[in-house]
Amino acid sequence: MKINHLGAKNCVTGSCHLAQTCPGSAGGVNILVDCGKAYGNDHELPFDKFPVSPRDIDYLFLTHAHIDHIGRVPDLIDAGFQGEIICTHPTKALLIPMLHDALSFTDKSDKQVRLLEKAIDELAWGFEYNEVFALKKGISFKFGNAGHILGSCFIRFSFPRKPAGDYTVIFSGDLGCTDTPILPDPDQPDACDLLVLESTYGDRNHTGRKNRIDALNKMLHKAMNDKGIVYIPAFSMGRTQELIYELDRIGTKIPVFIDSPLGLEITKIYSDLDSFWDKEAKALKAKGDHPIDFKNLYAVERFRDHKKLLNFKGPAIIIAGSGMCTGGRILDHLECGLDDPKNDIFFVGYQAKGTLGRRILEKKVAVKAGVYSLTGYSAHADQNMLVNWVRVMPEPPGEIRLVHGEAKARQALSGLLN
Repeated sequence: MKINHLGAKNCVTGSCHLAQTCPGSAGGVNILVDCGKAYGNDHELPFDKFPVSPRDIDYLFLTHAHIDHIGRVPDLIDAGFQGEIICTHPTKALLIPMLHDALSFTDKSDKQVRLLEKAIDELAWGFEYNEVFALKKGISFKFGNAGHILGSCFIRFSFPRKPAGDYTVIFSGDLGCTDTPILPDPDQPDACDLLVLESTYGDRNHTGRKNRIDALNKMLHKAMNDKGIVYIPAFSMGRTQELIYELDRIGTKIPVFIDSPLGLEITKIYSDLDSFWDKEAKALKAKGDHPIDFKNLYAVERFRDHKKLLNFKGPAIIIAGSGMCTGGRILDHLECGLDDPKNDIFFVGYQAKGTLGRRILEKKVAVKAGVYSLTGYSAHADQNMLVNWVRVMPEPPGEIRLVHGEAKARQALSGLLN
């Protein structure tokens, strides 16, 4: 068999991997793992450069519903893909809302969008965690909980191989942190012959959950004293809900605005998927304290309300997309607020090379507002967590391939794993 890394091989976004049994043979099976959009300077391989035509791909597995892992699925279907889309049940629930938002930024008509969404819904199937399911030609797979966002998974494939026994491959997808609000910790992986492992934070470690809550608390006090606004660019799925959770735990008294229609929709879906929450979140809800809702939380759905919010004087916290400042409502807020030293921008996630968020962090954009980064809010496992996840395997993988990371991160993590 052969595995080609078609996206996120040497960078962080645009995840896409092709596993082929009997490459070039009519009897082979072609499996694509993720088909994501690339951001900033990251490379995106055209479909006509793929080793196989999209119409010859039998299965598309999705590790989770972030756009850098699913964003090219509509284009893949347009290019001829008619195979099955396989994911967890929560990812199936989140798939259409996330893609609908992404498609709103394209030149596709409403009718084209509806037809694509219908096709995706008909092709997609949700599966349970930690159960083995059979594909054709003797191939099987099992999902493990990756703890990255709701529904995220790592995938263990077993490919028949005679006479040596099955050849096993794990695609980590994006692994999450331990002790993350709402989400269970990542499952322990089984042994495998080949591990395809993400390395986003392979060269650094995050601050602990207590430290990040303390840092967030300090920012709230600063905002109250300065009467300024704290802008938090956040992905609509995962990071937004995590921030709501911890702002509720802190007991913030200043208004918190969620200026993201998609973020609000995803928050509702997260609420409906409470059977997939961790024990802490379930316990809070059971005693009447809903973990992602509180008194001073305000939803900004309509665009006219967004325009009004641009003139709000503070103190306040405004959470808006996109997480890397590549589009969305956060751009309006930054245009209005970054020239005011009373305000702050708070980055709580990875900023890819070439994005506005990365340029602000690297001081390549002149701003008067305070600029802060807190990696403790990252949805990605840090260096220690990645190493520990590999070390708890029953036996070391026969081979490890590091993907989904910049060169420095891959090199640092490789030094610890080899």
